[in-house]
Amino acid sequence: MIGKPVSLIVRKHFERPDIEKLKMFQGVATGFVVDAQNGTGALDRKIKPVDPEMKFAGPAMTADAEPRDYLPVQPAIALSKPGDVLVIATGGYEGAAVIGDNVAMMAKNQGLAAIVTDGLVRDIEGVLATGIPVFCCGVSPNSPYARGPGRVGLPIAISRSVIQPGDVIIGDRDGVVVISRDEIDAVIESLKSVREKEIELESKVKAGLCYAPWVDDYLQSTQTRYLD
Repeated sequence: MIGKPVSLIVRKHFERPDIEKLKMFQGVATGFVVDAQNGTGALDRKIKPVDPEMKFAGPAMTADAEPRDYLPVQPAIALSKPGDVLVIATGGYEGAAVIGDNVAMMAKNQGLAAIVTDGLVRDIEGVLATGIPVFCCGVSPNSPYARGPGRVGLPIAISRSVIQPGDVIIGDRDGVVVISRDEIDAVIESLKSVREKEIELESKVKAGLCYAPWVDDYLQSTQTRYLD
């Protein structure tokens, strides 16, 4: 006969990115970060800010919650460091919210940079009043329970993305992007090229460019077959 299982599994200590490197992502558009990762890194398209003006960048503090359960959320806040982003995986549960305005305010009091979840939130008016960026898949007044089991500070899965604690999470009105902690240097280097190309293209578009320069050659090549 087995004993009663524990309700919460926690890893308190994990490596966070260097502060100076994190600063390099502040204010960077999520689209640029995706381009710097060969067109990848965005989380579920449904995860959007409750206010389009919200944006953030910071290391992930992960919480894995069962459907309609928020047991790991409070411990994750308690173990977070200022600047962390609380990322709550719910398996995309849409039957109830995983946090409300009081939890959002607690996270702000702890110094967190943002809250991200693939679930729902509630008390939107109060959440907006806190000023902390909150990104979610939707809103429901239904409330959760705190029964467990849950996990804190361990890898979580949101849609097809695996998020490790300490990965860089970036959000703006377009959505949320994750950068693996091991790939930060490569992404920072790639961002330089992305910015240069974007500035060059924007300049040409403003000057009257109607379509990409390669289009004419492609239309005249053997890769194009005309029907008329």
